[in-house]
Amino acid sequence: MTDAILFVSFGGPDGPEDIMPFLEIVTRGRGIPRERLAGVAEHYRHIGGRSPINEITRRQAEALRGVLAKKGDLRPVHLGQRNWHPFLEETLAKMRDEGVRRATGFITAPYRSEASLERYVSAVEAARAKLGAGAPEIEFVGPWFDHPSFIDAIAARVREKEFPAGAEWVFTAHSIPCAMAKESIYVGELRETASLVAAKLGLKSWRLAYTSRSGDPRSAWLEPDISKVIAADAARGVRDMVLIPIGFVADHVEVLYDLDVEAKAAAGAAGVRLHRCETVGDHPSFIEMIADVVGARAPSGGALSVSSASTRFRDGRTEAKAGEKSPVCYCFPGEADPPCRRPAPSRGAVSGNS
Repeated sequence: MTDAILFVSFGGPDGPEDIMPFLEIVTRGRGIPRERLAGVAEHYRHIGGRSPINEITRRQAEALRGVLAKKGDLRPVHLGQRNWHPFLEETLAKMRDEGVRRATGFITAPYRSEASLERYVSAVEAARAKLGAGAPEIEFVGPWFDHPSFIDAIAARVREKEFPAGAEWVFTAHSIPCAMAKESIYVGELRETASLVAAKLGLKSWRLAYTSRSGDPRSAWLEPDISKVIAADAARGVRDMVLIPIGFVADHVEVLYDLDVEAKAAAGAAGVRLHRCETVGDHPSFIEMIADVVGARAPSGGALSVSSASTRFRDGRTEAKAGEKSPVCYCFPGEADPPCRRPAPSRGAVSGNS
């Protein structure tokens, strides 16, 4: 049994004065011009000048403490974030000073890719390396994207609202470069979650769409973008669309701006009424799921690789990543010459949105 729980999240700005410092931390080392960061900062001003993710994450961690205590598990739950206070290094130092030697790590990223779960693992290991001798050892939990209680929590959020009959159902997640998607199992895990939720809700028809793409506009990223789905549906007479954001476990700018502002404006212009379900947040079923996967007798994923070769499903299946040279194209299936198989843009290319 480990000594504590390390609850790992992304972090976000608590107020207007935090926005630029936060964005500089997120993009550090990527050479993104300040004027582009200023453009992204405007997104936060549309949603009140702050992100609710820190508050939601604190509620999740506090709720987890309560559920574990009821189960007789009194291990402390420590919150550490990649990009804002409390930073991972600060939290790990506090844990070390309190005598924690081994901790169970729970990362609030359900799906595995270099830009998501694996980047958190790297951040934890970098923080441990900075601390040096005495830094707590972290044993990460195994995959939970298909955990029944996670599926229950998403389905429960959908059932909290009433939606028009005949609406189109679209699951959404953050887009990543196609080359990265082919070197991970990100898409397969997203599809599994969406499929399980759809089955739980009895949905006969649904799709997976992506948001929040950034980087060089000439690079291939996961498609279809939600804006393209809205335009295509409007052209065939769809008037209501329900979005189920399964890519995130808390509301933040990629949900509150990319969906509630940007996508909603595109839908309004196209004559489509856009409806959105809440993210799981601190829903009791989600907290129960976390308690289950960090439980004293729960199997640990151990040292999660930063270059995952496969994923494990709860029904016993194992699925390998597609691989860089795979002919599979997640973005443009069936296209003879998809963008992800073309030569990459030169390093001197001008970048797109951040």
